[in-house]
Amino acid sequence: MAMKSDNAKKGLERAPHRSLLKAGGFTDWEIERPWVGVVNSYNSIIPGHTHLNRITAAVKAGVYAGGGLPLEFPVIGICDGIAMNHEGMKFSLPSRELIMDSIEVMARGHALDALVLVTNCDKIIPGMAMAAAELNIPALVISGGPMLAGVHGRKDIDLSTVFEAVGRRVVGSISDEELREVENNACPTCGSCSGMFTANTMNCMMEALGFALPGNGTIPAVFAERERLAKEAGRQIMCLVEKDIRPRDILTDKAFENAVAVDMALGGSTNTALHLPAIAHMAGIDLPLEKLDEISRKTPHLCSMSPSGPYHIQDLYFAGGVQGVMKRLSEKGLIHTDIPTVTGENVAKNLEKIRVKDNEIIRHLDNPYHKTGGIAVLKGNIAQEGSVVKQAAVAPEMLVHQGPARVFNSEEEASRAILGKGIKDGDVVVIRYEGPKGGPGMREMLSPTSSLAGMGLDKKVALITDGRFSGATRGAAIGHVSPEAAAGGNIALIEEGDIIEIDIPAGTLNVRVSEEDLATRRSQWKPYQNDMESSFLSRYREFVTSGSKGAVFRG
Repeated sequence: MAMKSDNAKKGLERAPHRSLLKAGGFTDWEIERPWVGVVNSYNSIIPGHTHLNRITAAVKAGVYAGGGLPLEFPVIGICDGIAMNHEGMKFSLPSRELIMDSIEVMARGHALDALVLVTNCDKIIPGMAMAAAELNIPALVISGGPMLAGVHGRKDIDLSTVFEAVGRRVVGSISDEELREVENNACPTCGSCSGMFTANTMNCMMEALGFALPGNGTIPAVFAERERLAKEAGRQIMCLVEKDIRPRDILTDKAFENAVAVDMALGGSTNTALHLPAIAHMAGIDLPLEKLDEISRKTPHLCSMSPSGPYHIQDLYFAGGVQGVMKRLSEKGLIHTDIPTVTGENVAKNLEKIRVKDNEIIRHLDNPYHKTGGIAVLKGNIAQEGSVVKQAAVAPEMLVHQGPARVFNSEEEASRAILGKGIKDGDVVVIRYEGPKGGPGMREMLSPTSSLAGMGLDKKVALITDGRFSGATRGAAIGHVSPEAAAGGNIALIEEGDIIEIDIPAGTLNVRVSEEDLATRRSQWKPYQNDMESSFLSRYREFVTSGSKGAVFRG
């Protein structure tokens, strides 16, 4: 079978190319093997990535054992937790497209035959998957796995506990000493932060899509089983090469419907409403918000995971993992089981021997935590194109709420008001000009939401934004409002004191202002301009589309 790498290694005229490879220590018989790019997103900043050199080495061993030549190269990665609540967060979502582009450049520039994508956190996972979908050469994802939960006072804690502890310290419910204890114990190991936050949600999504081996989403980072899975991933890519199974053979409409259903059952991060449509887009598939809402309404919420519940990824792992959730959903035909996966088998075959080991962590379909899925899509005169909320993390008393708007043109303005105790019971905090174009970069708002929760206001105050939220967010936090303020969306026209009406069960988000008054305000509207000194973000602002479309680039 002809390989892409033949273009760089076969024939008389490729002698210079082979000479350069031999300078790297490769022999003739190694060069003749299929070339497998092993994309290592290691850096020493992100705790989810500090161990990825070990995982990558295991992948390379598997590729080599399977008859391939592993060729390692890096990509960048941003830690959303460290980037949170300062200008660093403006660069997080844009890094997704950089990662995608850099993989394409490396793969095409060096005529690679296949890819193993070694990843673990937030934007890096979808960026890698988007690249694979576009390149459409044999590929699969292997994550570094989740962090173990921390312990404080015999209670499991995680990164969201630390963010909320800041709010608790502001209102004086804990001391500096206790805040430091939480800080020191919340993140005890390497790995992606231990709740069902964005990183772990996306790693579970890769498994649900069939684009990663079973176990990818939940085997803890520090378990030897994670290293064994990485070796299997390296061997399995050679099977995909041999059978010429490509990403678009796996990333089908049905696969994305499966992923959305699993996401709803898990109560995953609202960021999946950005990343799954973006990956689908690169695979030539349309995945609108309406499809997510449709699946959510018929898929029960089966797992009560942090930040909205008591369980962490290690608990889900011991209960049966993503495959256990899929087994549950398959019992009533809520997922497609006749579609291929990177195991070489279809979903039904993968699930044959799976059993759920804890019926509280992964509940039965007739005993869910909620009858509908973890994420809801809201529309109305504030969000004509849509907005998203993690309804599984909203207190029952906040599912329907109305209150006066407290309007802020940046996250910093809102944070100052919250920490300065300027937000009152019943208020609806509006943070705008933080969308893909407006931010630019669509920052996550974990600090404001966590401060509200820590101050005991998450059951009394709502927050809406054209930005987005961390998977660690809980409360009535509605993000991705589209069209965004910078694009002239109606969120830009809201004034201090306007009454905002939120009805999550009905799927509506409105401001109690007539169309005539909104038209008058629009005629007088002048876009707010934030300070920005970045040529990269300036370019990003020009090309990025709406959050309702996954914030992909035009074209």
